Amino acid sequence: MGRLIVIEGLDGAGKRTLAEKLTASVDGRVARFAFPRYGEDVHADLVREGLHGRLGGFGDEVYGMAMLYALDRRGAAEDIRNALRGNDVVLLDRYVASNAAFGAARLHQDARGEFVDWVRAVEIERFGLPVPDAQLLLRVPVDVAAERSAHREHTGDRDRDTWESDQPLQTRVAAVYDGLAEDAWLSPWHVLDGTATPGVLPAIG
Repeated sequence: MGRLIVIEGLDGAGKRTLAEKLTASVDGRVARFAFPRYGEDVHADLVREGLHGRLGGFGDEVYGMAMLYALDRRGAAEDIRNALRGNDVVLLDRYVASNAAFGAARLHQDARGEFVDWVRAVEIERFGLPVPDAQLLLRVPVDVAAERSAHREHTGDRDRDTWESDQPLQTRVAAVYDGLAEDAWLSPWHVLDGTATPGVLPAIG
């Protein structure tokens, strides 16, 4: 059975770049998933519409949007389990902690608030999603992450959504992530410097 490793961080932290470098450096078979699964799952596509203001007021519904994220992952749960059986490492670009961090930040709660507990109850306990073996928090200053997101939009890679453009929200998300890492929420966390993306997987016990 392979190890389930999750990469978390702000929008623009460099999660995809880190996943590519880790994939190249791991000695063994690696499978990768990225959430939300735009173009693959209807719930993910609804998430994108909500983030770009195309679902009316639903995009402002914290619990409603969080449930769409959760249902997207529930739809991928069996694929993740199969990947764990056939690979040494399964890398996920965002997972359950993203839902916890962004939702809690939108509600102005911290990592020990009611919303984080609700996400765990829904995604882990009720939906039975695989629990990570370790989570990597790619930490970058909020202004650096914002600059990267803006550059990505300018180069035509992807338009920024309403959450990415909300710097106060991103600041609160960063604080929730720090709290989740400190509490070792769901599994051990490893905090990495996102301003100098490493090319090797850290020792994970």
